[in-house]
Amino acid sequence: MLFENRRDAGRKLASALANLIGFEDAVALGLPRGGVPVAFEVAHAFRWPLDIFMVRKIGVPGQKELAMGAVASGGVVVFNQDILQALKISGDELQRVIQREMRELERQENAYREGRPPVEIAGRTAILIDDGIATGASVKAAARAVRKVASRVAILAPVASASTCKELEQEADRVICPHQPLDFEAVGMFYRDFSPTSEEEVRMLLAQARREREFELPARPLES
Repeated sequence: MLFENRRDAGRKLASALANLIGFEDAVALGLPRGGVPVAFEVAHAFRWPLDIFMVRKIGVPGQKELAMGAVASGGVVVFNQDILQALKISGDELQRVIQREMRELERQENAYREGRPPVEIAGRTAILIDDGIATGASVKAAARAVRKVASRVAILAPVASASTCKELEQEADRVICPHQPLDFEAVGMFYRDFSPTSEEEVRMLLAQARREREFELPARPLES
């Protein structure tokens, strides 16, 4: 095990960022739900604003954990062509799943934000943070969506597949994954506690981050 839980992973990820430069204008964007506790700790360490960026995996019918793509805020859709070709998913079936996931994405975003507007990312560095990256479909969709408005895009995760990290370098200006095990099979295998993050926990962490920002201290300097 590398991490006790997602909060522990976020603290360790923040420690790995201690000597980076150039992130002073950053906004930490946690990918709900599991990426939010990780992003909360990173944002707290560097006094960055915390927000969510909505992205949902498009699961194969009958095998929801197997991603054939992902949808993100702004209507961005990314497909896993290898899965689609191997399983011969029909166009009609694919569209039904996409529409269902987009509806759920909108529902969740409204529930998490509780009527509050998103943090402004135009002209800033958008840092997408997840609890781990396997196929990369979800974070790839998110990167393509935020690229439309952010000045730079960075992708951070405490643990990830080495091959996926390499692929993601085409989607972001920086990709930082401190742990890239050779025997990567699933994100959960690197956590002692990988229980699902609840919608209530996401709302609680966003609210706590907002309260901290009300008493904002100067951003922690990033050493060269």
